[in-house]
Amino acid sequence: MYKLVGVINYLFVVFLNAFTDLGHKIIIQNTIFKVYDGDTQIVLTAIVNALILLPFILIFSPSGYLADRFAKNKIMEYAALFAVVITLAITYAYYHGYFLFAFAMTFMLALQSAIYGPAKYGYIKELVGEKYISSGNAAISAVTIVAILSGIMVYTVLFEGMYDAKLKSEAEILQAIAPLGYLLVAGSVLEWFLASKLPNKMLEASQRTFTLQRYLKGAYLRKNLKTITRKREIFDAIIALSLFWSISQVVLAVFPEYAKRELGITNTIFVQGTMALSALGIVFGSILAARLSKYFVNMGLVPIAAIGMTLIVVAVPFVHSLVVIALLFSLFGLFSGFLMVPLNSRIQLLASRIHLGVVLAGNNFIQNIFMFSFLMLTTLFAYNGMSSEYLFFMMALVGLYLVYLTSKRYIVRAFWSLMQILSLPRHHYSYHGLQNIPKEGAVLLLSNHVSWLDWILLQLPLSRDINYMMDREIYNWRLLHPLFVKGEAIPLSPKAFKDAFKEASRRLKEGKIVAIFPEGAISQDGKLGKFQRGFELLDAGDEKVTIIPVFIGGIFGSLFAKYKPKNAQSRFKRRQIDIYFGEPLPSDVRADTVAEVIQKMKEKYETQ
Repeated sequence: MYKLVGVINYLFVVFLNAFTDLGHKIIIQNTIFKVYDGDTQIVLTAIVNALILLPFILIFSPSGYLADRFAKNKIMEYAALFAVVITLAITYAYYHGYFLFAFAMTFMLALQSAIYGPAKYGYIKELVGEKYISSGNAAISAVTIVAILSGIMVYTVLFEGMYDAKLKSEAEILQAIAPLGYLLVAGSVLEWFLASKLPNKMLEASQRTFTLQRYLKGAYLRKNLKTITRKREIFDAIIALSLFWSISQVVLAVFPEYAKRELGITNTIFVQGTMALSALGIVFGSILAARLSKYFVNMGLVPIAAIGMTLIVVAVPFVHSLVVIALLFSLFGLFSGFLMVPLNSRIQLLASRIHLGVVLAGNNFIQNIFMFSFLMLTTLFAYNGMSSEYLFFMMALVGLYLVYLTSKRYIVRAFWSLMQILSLPRHHYSYHGLQNIPKEGAVLLLSNHVSWLDWILLQLPLSRDINYMMDREIYNWRLLHPLFVKGEAIPLSPKAFKDAFKEASRRLKEGKIVAIFPEGAISQDGKLGKFQRGFELLDAGDEKVTIIPVFIGGIFGSLFAKYKPKNAQSRFKRRQIDIYFGEPLPSDVRADTVAEVIQKMKEKYETQ
């Protein structure tokens, strides 16, 4: 992906935009931290965050229109030029001690980002294509968070270096740190220069028009809301992201007061540094999410992330060690990456090209309405004396709803993702011949059976769910039975043999993937057993069935295999496991022929 023209330049543009925006916000927040305490501090911090969110709500329709009407690289270029003007005004405010003016300019800087946002995210799909969309979103998330992390640390350290305890008012503090304004200007100028070099990837110019009268009457708003709610999965993904960002905003707004009151920390470097660790966690989480989405956008990571973040929000008020809280914030960031990369990628994939800008602007619109509303509630509760601990617990309740919302749609995928994550330290999987499996239509997978993990190994690289035929006794295991039911497994037993294959035939008629291990049991000696002929009875009617032979190699002698050779490799060594999907077989293929094909695959690939 990084060899594609414009990718590296684009990442630098994204970095500089976030670095500059965050820099001014940190200066204002640190000024508030030094001057105010308690409820007033929480209220003012929440208002700063609200000023950043409000533009994304107000210009939802114009920003979506611009991203669909004009080349996205040009929108980023002109938005960066607008940022140069804004940062010059901010620097002027710093030198003259105009705190309220500098405070208000937070809104203008956010306005520039609101115009820039849909074009920035829409440009990912244009620049890297669907093949690298998860990697592209992971890179953008990682770069954005590195920029935020860098901005927090750089501007906080410089702020503390220029700050003097004798300074009491906002005006005195701003005048003391005024030279930081030139750093903001320099970042904006460099961003503008790099944005001007981005390639134009617009395939076709849009002929849409935009009138102020329709905008003011709300006509565009109603039309665009219909566009983003048309596909339920897109809308659910937007709501999930909105809940996540709302939780994050409140936690970050409340934590400085909590750290100051409960932990006795008054140095902004420690406070901002602890929160910055969540940003570092997002970097690693985004990279890992891209790795776990190698073959398709891995939506199973989303419920796992929601559960992890909720548990952390519950835990923070009970912890009184800054070191432990720093670890929790890091994990919160890791789970954030797990959630953001798949959801953003899925939205971009599902949105049509002609409506991509509107959908992404709508994503920003709804997210920021949520965040703005949550911050206003935070301000209200803090003003009326509600402690930060109660606000943490309230966010935990929101987290529980996020868990419910994401699990309802992706719980089965979450199981596969959990298995994939748990196997990472022990196994490295390589899949061959995935192109032999059609993206739609009925498929019958016939595989050798060498371990308890085989059913997991076959599913991991496939975005389509596999309908497994499995032993009824295992199917009825109390702990896993609900998951088997949700995963649409087909129970098989000697007494209900015909019913099981009748059900499998029905699934094939519906164009699904059915998987069978014709040996009927896990190999005891590593050799291929006799293939049962049951699959020959499957009848998909008029539906064409693609029959794929599968060979699983490399798992012999593992903890999960019955076969343990004398020269088994060390238990502590990471095992290389290869899964081969062969070329399609004729629809009337017999069991003996399938066994022969898989035996040849075994002889060929086990010696390599």
